[in-house]
Amino acid sequence: MPDKYYATGRRKTSIARVWLEPGEGTFEVNKSALEDFFGRETLKMIINQPFEVTQTIGQFNVYANVRGGGISGQAGAIKHGIARALLAFNPDYRETLKRAGFLTRDPRVKERKKYGKRGARASFQYSKR
Repeated sequence: MPDKYYATGRRKTSIARVWLEPGEGTFEVNKSALEDFFGRETLKMIINQPFEVTQTIGQFNVYANVRGGGISGQAGAIKHGIARALLAFNPDYRETLKRAGFLTRDPRVKERKKYGKRGARASFQYSKR
């Protein structure tokens, strides 16, 4: 049995490389503490969701490298990576993580701007006169 479990997580334009190793529950994101990297409490809750569902809070040390996108997408990418790494640790977690929706990559990305328009869908205001 390996001592580290690796997985890649993705969300929007963010990509996270996540390593889990059995330990006391420390988090390291881009070589800084979780509290320093993510200021919002909701983002920390999002990242811890896979551990709460599988009841493994405080059993793993998490090391993550994340790049691209904003902080919300990065938190989602880390959550996806943690869920996939937990699956590598114990395949019995598959049903629990799948039911919670953590194994599916969220496909929602920003829609591109169309030519002749102000944005993706927004158009210029029509002027009759």
